[in-house]
Amino acid sequence: MTDDLSAAAEEMALVLTRHGMQRMTARVLSALLFAEQETITAGEIAEQLGASAGSVSGAIKMLSPTGLIERVPMPGSRREHYRFPDDGWPRLMSSQNEIIRTMQDAAERGIEIVDPDSLVGRRLTDMRDFYEYLMKELPAVIERWHEQRRGEA
Repeated sequence: MTDDLSAAAEEMALVLTRHGMQRMTARVLSALLFAEQETITAGEIAEQLGASAGSVSGAIKMLSPTGLIERVPMPGSRREHYRFPDDGWPRLMSSQNEIIRTMQDAAERGIEIVDPDSLVGRRLTDMRDFYEYLMKELPAVIERWHEQRRGEA
């Protein structure tokens, strides 16, 4: 990676970190975004970032449920290869994002054990209802995005 790309990737990681993403997760995501090759191994990411294999592995595990990283089969290679998926951003906001579904499920389980009219019950109901609404509305938003990208809009 050139010095300019490396600096831009680190700047992106800083922005992501400032907005709540863990530092190493942000750096790994940035490495994927700025990778000049189609796929990259965890070892290559670790080397590029000057980070331990364990910290990169942990970041990959954090990114996997979001849909912002995907494992790519690479015939003949014994290493795991990863890439930022072509549909990463829409996937982040879709039902393929395990985190959104998990949040909705957690709210539902909480509602089952509290008084629905209590402050906690109302908060959890709002949380569940928000994620249900999101899951209903996002497919249409994502489809409009795809239509726009195809020039159909």
